Amino acid sequence: MASRCWRWWGRSAWPWTPPLSVGSIPSFRHQFSTQETTPQICVVGSGPAGFYTAQHLLKQHPQAHVDIYEKQPVPFGLVRFGVAPDHPEVKNVINTFTQTAHCGRCAFWGNVEVGRDVTVPELREAYHAVVLSYGAEDHRALEIPGEELPGVCSARAFVGWYNGLPENQELKPDLSCDTAVILGQGNVALDVARILLTPPEHLEKTDITKAALDVLRQSRVKTVWLVGRRGPLQVAFTIKVPRPRKRLTELLLRTAMEKPGPEEAARRASASRAWGLRFFRSPQQVLPSPDGRGAAGVRLAVTRLEGVGEATRAVPTGAMEDLPCGLVLSSIGYKSRPIDPSVPFDSKLGVIPNVEGRVTDVPGLYCSGWVKRGPTGVIATTMTDSFLTGQMLLQDLKAGLLPSGPRPGSAAIQALLSSRGVQPVSFSDWEKLDAEEVARGQGTGRPREKLVDPQEMLHLLGH
Repeated sequence: MASRCWRWWGRSAWPWTPPLSVGSIPSFRHQFSTQETTPQICVVGSGPAGFYTAQHLLKQHPQAHVDIYEKQPVPFGLVRFGVAPDHPEVKNVINTFTQTAHCGRCAFWGNVEVGRDVTVPELREAYHAVVLSYGAEDHRALEIPGEELPGVCSARAFVGWYNGLPENQELKPDLSCDTAVILGQGNVALDVARILLTPPEHLEKTDITKAALDVLRQSRVKTVWLVGRRGPLQVAFTIKVPRPRKRLTELLLRTAMEKPGPEEAARRASASRAWGLRFFRSPQQVLPSPDGRGAAGVRLAVTRLEGVGEATRAVPTGAMEDLPCGLVLSSIGYKSRPIDPSVPFDSKLGVIPNVEGRVTDVPGLYCSGWVKRGPTGVIATTMTDSFLTGQMLLQDLKAGLLPSGPRPGSAAIQALLSSRGVQPVSFSDWEKLDAEEVARGQGTGRPREKLVDPQEMLHLLGH
């Protein structure tokens, strides 16, 4: 059975992940005695950070048992709820995570919200070590006048809406306008622009939710602007090629400077939808419609760059311009939330204070992923980051810095949850929901029809 715990190791979840990205991490596998107490380890969050942390621990310690707790009834975090539906290849990493969940020394406990259903101190009492990998569940506010107007929402909520995140299913975006403005120029901003402008028939064979597809079919949005404070050399979105920054700059310059040929010019002239990048613009205010019931545009300060290298910053020139629109989506970054009063949290940076994944001044508590370093990088970045946190935990275990003697692990937590009326969802339960989603999608030629109501999920499982 044990070999099943690391079959994933020989497979690259991302075809462009450098093989050496984990090669520098020392192997602890043969340094632990088989006579030792079974380390009971808890991971909070079942997105990439949580699963990659679990994978590393299971591979490197032959006795370790890892329990993964997740507040949603379903696993995989941003892979399920963040990756764009028209990028299914990125979701192939789910196959890797599923292999980990099938390991006999790993258990998934969904529908359990740490901080509400069970506290971090209770987890620390039950386990030898606790790893917080719950990601960035909030968005950074614009903090400008008019942000509260109807027609203004976060890109994070919009992504959650079309990807089936339960908490965003009441969003009901109004797409009856001609122009949308996205404030931000990162990968999420590009995803949102693409979904807004993609013909609905091209999305029909993806796993976008039915409700979102129905709204997009009625959309009247024809133009999308992506607005950034700085210039083309500082854009935050990325591409999957070697020397990406140089290549990205070349693509931007070529598009801006080269005159299109006759065929391309004709294609652009006949296009029913368009998008563009607006550089050196900083939002100052969302302008209200005459009746005050919606957004009518964004007032932008024209900026210029000061400083060099990483010290470069955008400063206002004094000039202003108004950009008319009926929909404003803020995409200036995600941020993490504090999970429990017992866990230190840096509200300014939106991370748990840590040194290489060890939570500051709390022995036996660790963190990985975005809650550790901030919401930056792609899934491959999170993989390396999570492996390093796992390495630190195993170093501490080997050095005798974690509690000695047996710990009850999930047995104690399940008793607590039962007394509180909480019914966890197992990974086999998830596989039943997965089969139901796939079956519902087959009728319309789609990979799946996502379940979006947690109560319906629990009802289907007989909970």
